[in-house]
Amino acid sequence: MKLILNGGGEGDIVKSARAKLNEVIDHNKRALYIPFAWPDSTYTGCLEFMKNELSDVDFKGIDMVISTDELLKVNLSDYSFIYIGGGNTYKLLYQLKVSGCFNKIKDYLTNEDGIVYGGSAGAIIFGLCLDSCNLDDENEVGLTDNTGFNMIDGYSLLCHFTNRDINKTLESEKYLLELSKKIPVLAIPEEDTIYVDNKQIELIGSKDYYIFKDGIKYTKKISDVL
Repeated sequence: MKLILNGGGEGDIVKSARAKLNEVIDHNKRALYIPFAWPDSTYTGCLEFMKNELSDVDFKGIDMVISTDELLKVNLSDYSFIYIGGGNTYKLLYQLKVSGCFNKIKDYLTNEDGIVYGGSAGAIIFGLCLDSCNLDDENEVGLTDNTGFNMIDGYSLLCHFTNRDINKTLESEKYLLELSKKIPVLAIPEEDTIYVDNKQIELIGSKDYYIFKDGIKYTKKISDVL
């Protein structure tokens, strides 16, 4: 299992994440893109954007599924990796869970040594739960079971941290300090990426990341061990 979980950035600021992806994938297969978090369910323009975003990664092309029915029919092991994009995290997790695709992806990772690149919402779902992004995303789908894949050593995840205005950052920080009395939270900026190789976790990127635990905020350098 390999996870490349990015803080929501794109273009040059996440070149290190794409370099890591390029390092671990099978270059002779196609990629599969899951855009279900995106608010426009026609997903117009999503595939072209993703082709441009991954233009410096060496693989045989990219396919996009636009429904959970399509995803259920796909053999995930036929692909070099899965890319799960950003948008509304609750919408994404809801669709994966009610359809059975959640278990399909979990099996791909744990039993088929799968590779997933997740950006923003596509990264947050691999944490303990979605409580970490309550201030960022509206639960417009009425999701009741917001537990994620829990593949980041028991942490919930928040992306885009410190990339927005100071008031939003302070609001998020206050909320995360209180939440961390119940669950630990890993908050990363758009420039940073969590790389999980089975049980080994590495942070790559260019900015500090933050751990909220037991009501305390810890500032960490990329070189620090999680």
